[in-house]
Amino acid sequence: MPAPIYLDYNATTPLDPAVVEAMLPFLHGHFGNPSSTHAYGKAAHDAVAHARRQVAGLLGAQPDEIVFTGGGSEASNLALKGVIFQKMRPEACHIITSAVEHPATLKPCAFLERLGCKITILPVDQYGLVDPDAVRQAITSSTVLVTIMHANNEVGTLEPIREIAAIARERGVLVHTDAAQSLGKVPVDVQELGVDLLTVAGHKLYAPKGIGVLYVRRGVQLEPLIHGAGHEAGRRAGTENVPYIVGLGKACELSTQSLSAATQRLQKLRDRLWQKLQESLGRKVTLNGHPEKRLPNTLNVNFIGHIGADLLAKIPQIAASTGSACHEGLVTLSPVLKAMGVPPEIGRGAVRLSVGRFTTEQEIDQAAQLLTGV
Repeated sequence: MPAPIYLDYNATTPLDPAVVEAMLPFLHGHFGNPSSTHAYGKAAHDAVAHARRQVAGLLGAQPDEIVFTGGGSEASNLALKGVIFQKMRPEACHIITSAVEHPATLKPCAFLERLGCKITILPVDQYGLVDPDAVRQAITSSTVLVTIMHANNEVGTLEPIREIAAIARERGVLVHTDAAQSLGKVPVDVQELGVDLLTVAGHKLYAPKGIGVLYVRRGVQLEPLIHGAGHEAGRRAGTENVPYIVGLGKACELSTQSLSAATQRLQKLRDRLWQKLQESLGRKVTLNGHPEKRLPNTLNVNFIGHIGADLLAKIPQIAASTGSACHEGLVTLSPVLKAMGVPPEIGRGAVRLSVGRFTTEQEIDQAAQLLTGV
C-alpha cells in the first residue's frame, strides 16, 4: 500500500536530504565537544559557529543574536520567562498576547500569571487578525512584553507584526514573535519586523525535531531557563547539540537560497487544491483564515456537514489535521477557530491541509479527488 499523501507540513516537515548529509559527519567522526580546545573540539566549535551564521543570514540578524535551544517551545519559554525573571518581580510586570497563540506561548503566560504577572489576551477578528490599535490601548506603564505570533499554525493568518512592534517601541516595550510557522515560507527579517525576540523551530523547516533558536536582539537581557556553564553567551547552558545545530544551519541556508521560488510554488499548490475543492463542493466548503494575508502553504477549510476527524478517518490515504476534537460524542472547536468566531456547526468540519517542499501536483489532484468523494 502506498504511503499516504502528506498534507500536514505545518505539524512537522521531513528532513531535507541535504540536511541529513550535512549532519552525518557530526554523528560519526566529528564528535568533539565545542568547548574543548583540541582538534576535535575545534571542528565542532567551527561547525556551530558556521550554523549560527547560516541562521542569522535567513533572519537578517547578527550571529551573536542567535541562541540555540532544544526546540521552538523552549525558545518561546525562554523569551517570556527570561524577560520576566530578569525583572525580578513578576507581580510588577504585564504581558500582552493574543487568543490564537500556540500553547508554547499561552502556557508560559498562564504560568507567569500564577506568579503574579498580569496577562492581557487580545481578541482577534473573523480572520484571526490582531488589531494593532488594540495593542496600543492595552499597553500600560507596567507592560514589559508583547508576544504575538507571526503566522497562525492552524489557519495561516499573518499578523501585522511590523505595526505592532512599532507601537510597542514607542512605549519602550519589548516584542516577541513566534515565527515557527512562517520561517522558510515567507520573508522573515528581524530588522524589518522590528522585533526583539523571535522563535524558530527546526522541525518546521526541514531540520530535525529537538532543535530551535531564539533570536535575541543585542542589548536585550534575559534570565536563563537552564543554568550551568556559560554556553550560548550565558543564555542557555548545556553542551551544544552539534549534529542538530548543523542540520538547522543547513536548512536555513537552503531556505535563504530558495525562498522566493518556494513561496510561489507553495501558493500555486495550495490554490490548486482550494480551486478543485470549490469546483466540486461549491458552498459545502468554506475557508478559515484570511483569504490573502495567509501563509502560502496553508489551507484550512470547513467541510460542511462533516466532522473533520471522521472525514479524515474515512480517507487514510491522506495525512492531515483537524480543527476540532471529538470526546464522548461531543465535538469541540480548537481554541483558534473558537476565538475567530467560527460557528460550531461549521467549524466541526474543519480540516487543515498544508503543503510543503516535497508535495507534487499529482498528489494535490489525488487529494482533491479523495476529499470530494466522501
